[in-house]
Amino acid sequence: MSDTMDAIVSTEWLAGELGKPDLVVLDCSLILPGEPGNKRENFLAAHIPGARFFDVDLLADPDTDLPHMVPTPARFAKLAGALGISNGSRVVFYDQAHGLRAAARGWWLMRLMGHEAAYVLDGGLPKWKREGRPVESGEPPAPTAATFVPDFRTDRLRGIGDIKRIVRQGGGEALILDARSAGRFDGTAPEPRAGLPSGHMPGAANIPFTDLLAPDGTMLPPEALRARFERAGVEAERPTILSCGSGVTACVLALGLVRAGLPEGSVYDGSWTEWALRPETPKATGSAA
Repeated sequence: MSDTMDAIVSTEWLAGELGKPDLVVLDCSLILPGEPGNKRENFLAAHIPGARFFDVDLLADPDTDLPHMVPTPARFAKLAGALGISNGSRVVFYDQAHGLRAAARGWWLMRLMGHEAAYVLDGGLPKWKREGRPVESGEPPAPTAATFVPDFRTDRLRGIGDIKRIVRQGGGEALILDARSAGRFDGTAPEPRAGLPSGHMPGAANIPFTDLLAPDGTMLPPEALRARFERAGVEAERPTILSCGSGVTACVLALGLVRAGLPEGSVYDGSWTEWALRPETPKATGSAA
């Protein structure tokens, strides 16, 4: 299906597939706290021809104060169908500014809902533009609505109760892998969300998601990814749970595990935002053991 035969597709491959009736291209971008810009305005200014806007904050649970949490399968199905996504669609996500930072969240959500034909554009819109490929501006035509039937994969998702149990048991059941920067993980740099302390869950390991990326925003090759994951303690026989600030860059680690040919991890959706806000949860600082 692509030149990499994995969850990531190249700009060259996508350019050759544009316009095919089963292909849905989605701009899945996110402006994190403290960052300038407006994701919707950026999309209207420039997007890949035929792309539609996948709003991570809309395809989310509206009944929680936590950011962009997983929606119910019914909500996801309704909104995905409105984007023209059916069970027969090939869905490619890209990020406007950060290669594949938020695009991986869209990819993971599709797979959480049981849709395996989901992919991430390597290098995102920045690489597409650098290569001189065409972009469009303005509001795209409304897509033809489709029917999407979800097949929810609970094994790809973890909640705070799971993490409390694993931390309480000393981490033997699973490895918690945190995608935030080293400073946020060890407590020496502030969190971007006001009032949230930095630090990490006791026993967690740290791989900043940027460690999986080349300087041009593309993902490292499988052998380099495997080496990085192994240094952090990832083992084929032990489940890996992925966390970050709010469940977005954790999905970059999930994508990296799949590309590396390692067992697929599950994502702790509430991530550090939920954990740090709870008074009863233990917080650690300093480097991982």
